[in-house]
Amino acid sequence: MSREYGRMPMDLDLLLRKARLSDGRRVVIGIADGRIALIEEEGAPVPPARESLDLANAVVLPGFTDGHLHLDKTLLGLPWRPHDAAPSVRARIEAEKAFRRGECSTLAERGAEKLLELALRHGTTSLRTHVDIDDVTRLDYLAQVLEIRERWRGRVDIQIVAFPQSGILSCPPVADLLEEALRMGADLVGGLDPLGHDGDLHAPLDVVFGLAERHGRGIDIHLHDGGEAGLSEIMEIAHRTKVTGLGGTVTISHAFALADADARAFDAVAGLLREAGVAILSSIPGGDRCPPLLRLREAGVSVFFGSDNVRDCWNPASVVGMADRTMLATYRFGLRTDADIAGLIDHVTRIPHAVTGLGPGTLAPGAPADLLAFDVETVPQIVVERRLPTLVMKGGVRQV
Repeated sequence: MSREYGRMPMDLDLLLRKARLSDGRRVVIGIADGRIALIEEEGAPVPPARESLDLANAVVLPGFTDGHLHLDKTLLGLPWRPHDAAPSVRARIEAEKAFRRGECSTLAERGAEKLLELALRHGTTSLRTHVDIDDVTRLDYLAQVLEIRERWRGRVDIQIVAFPQSGILSCPPVADLLEEALRMGADLVGGLDPLGHDGDLHAPLDVVFGLAERHGRGIDIHLHDGGEAGLSEIMEIAHRTKVTGLGGTVTISHAFALADADARAFDAVAGLLREAGVAILSSIPGGDRCPPLLRLREAGVSVFFGSDNVRDCWNPASVVGMADRTMLATYRFGLRTDADIAGLIDHVTRIPHAVTGLGPGTLAPGAPADLLAFDVETVPQIVVERRLPTLVMKGGVRQV
């Protein structure tokens, strides 16, 4: 889903002077029509621009992509709500539905746009959000998120997954609602634990892959199931992706079962994922459910990061920055060297761009001018010190 960029015309709107790239080079960045028009070594002749901005040797990176968020779930806009830690995925789903039946505020009032403001302040210029489609929300939350996406156009790019949070077989209206959601403007079709929630490996995936093929959309499936059940789901998704030719458009979110796999099973499943072109999304969770993401990367599987739940019925935490998320990976996997730490930035820039098409992915002529500047000496500082950007630009327009 990624694209190659080419050189742009030289009628410049803005010059960013005294910028530093991640490799330490000092450059001037020219912007025209919302895209990067040139990147030249400092001191090289460049065309004039309408405006100029001195970045004082700040490190410049492409805008971050949050690969997994739930704008429709957050409660950041409401008073603090004590978290009720339900004991299972099914119990959490039912607790959330009970809350929603009694809550009449809009998603904006609950904090969806407050969450977007926080994400943008932390350098997220594009994101993928899942939106619940079930017998309580039906298509109402999707309609609200579509309106929010329009209001935020030009500030944050928002990709929407129609997500059957209550399952497909176990919530009969959902299959038809998912189809209508795609007609309304959802970009991808989601799924949830075929065995663990719907009790059937194949029938829910028949619906998900059928919708994706009919509508020409991608897929992003939540898999919380562990053990052999979860591994069988991952293998079935990889097999269907390969058979349908949907490689490069399918993501498995969480994939907790990979944390349970022995070395032989892991190698076999990772090989299937790589061959099929199925990506893995992780929020780098605590406990024992985090997949071995570095081993997946070494096996050639595309891995990218996301926030998942932000202060909602599932999780009281409010970590929304992708630099913070990469710091969790640094801590989780014991990374120490500058090269290893800096390499995590790929999981919130280059890799999600390749998988989802979101964000510029890189700094290059022709790429969208979604840029972040950080007052640091080197990229690892951004991660380990969880730095906020001093400049956030979207399409060449300053947001922060």
